[in-house]
Amino acid sequence: MHFSRLLFLLAFLAIGSSQLSAAYILLPMDTEQKNHLKAYGITYWVLDNNVEAWWLLNYRGGSFAFKHTSTFEKECLTRDVSYEVIPDAQLNKILADIGDPEVNQEAMKLEVAPQIAVYTPDFNARGEKIQPWDDAVTMVLTYAEIPYETVYDTDVLDGKLAKYDWLHLHHEDFTGQYGKFYRSFRNMPWYKENVRRMEALASQLGFAKVSQLKLAVVKTIRDYVGGGGFMFAMCSATDTYDIALAAEGLDICESMYDGDPADPQAQSKLDFSKTFAFKDIELIRDPLVYEYSNIDNTTIRKVNPEQDYFTLFDFSAKWDPVPTMLTQCHTRTVKGFMGQTTAFRKQHIKSDVLILGENKPATEARYIHGVHGQGFWTFYGGHDPEDYRHYVEDPETDLNLHPNSPGYRLILNNVLFPAAKKKKRKT
Repeated sequence: MHFSRLLFLLAFLAIGSSQLSAAYILLPMDTEQKNHLKAYGITYWVLDNNVEAWWLLNYRGGSFAFKHTSTFEKECLTRDVSYEVIPDAQLNKILADIGDPEVNQEAMKLEVAPQIAVYTPDFNARGEKIQPWDDAVTMVLTYAEIPYETVYDTDVLDGKLAKYDWLHLHHEDFTGQYGKFYRSFRNMPWYKENVRRMEALASQLGFAKVSQLKLAVVKTIRDYVGGGGFMFAMCSATDTYDIALAAEGLDICESMYDGDPADPQAQSKLDFSKTFAFKDIELIRDPLVYEYSNIDNTTIRKVNPEQDYFTLFDFSAKWDPVPTMLTQCHTRTVKGFMGQTTAFRKQHIKSDVLILGENKPATEARYIHGVHGQGFWTFYGGHDPEDYRHYVEDPETDLNLHPNSPGYRLILNNVLFPAAKKKKRKT
């Protein structure tokens, strides 16, 4: 064989061998990642194409890895997501290193893209902007290009939650007090229209009051979680969910909300055995005060906005993979942000609830998680991780300006969590 042809053949074989061994795409999730939020979307898209992925817990900020194809690589380029093409041997070495019992890392197999539902009024889903606020979860799902469907009260009560793996609760008031916006916004057209529509929906579904409809909804969601679903709530959908459960069978709404006075003995009749997260709370009975109970730390916290951060706990990846997944981030310190429900006072959190993130000087938990039956729930305080004090009618946050947001990463950790092949907790 001619020497030049031999060199060409050897070079061709070397290139071919290199391409065959470059079999995985690694999405680094440390500070080398250009767009953390879209990296979750890429991983979801890979799963949705029936390809499994690895979630490498505590490895380079919680990186993802999956089989290399030219299509997947092109999608990373299209979405401007940082990636590395690595050979089988390198991934196997990473997995072996992660498997070392002395290393606080774990490799979780992601198998199937979870079906996602967002609980939001039908008119929001139709694009009618009746409620003048946005939702961080729908914004980040849209930005990350993760598909979702919307559900509301009729869907929930019709049993449609069974088709979904993951449910996000919109910034809802499950107590039937319309967000306690009466004092400031009762004359606004959007407030009046929201009341009219909610009362009509309650009547249509056979309930005398909106509060009774919402109780039926939270009990149905409770059963959904108990049966193996995952529920994620933010802002006022956290504390009002538990308040509604604790107040089952009681009237805690004053006449401007439901046409008759509240039960004056309601406080003493609350049943905290029914709640997911909270205990021993006191209701804010004044209907003109923009607060539901003393669960929320918003009005009493003395925190300088410039110093408002919360810290994520470090968990054992091998012993506690669930909280480890939920706290994957490229930083352990996350900028705080406010909402109608900003944070949870620790003395009102049940002992079996896991605190994932806290502001220790303020004695408050910002991010908590628990188990109910066969399922899981997470409560995340605040409204928008990249808008410190978001007011009614403020414009939406442009996530193109925050592609590496740690606060939004926590939301997306919860979105991908149901895709994991869950291991039994070690004993």
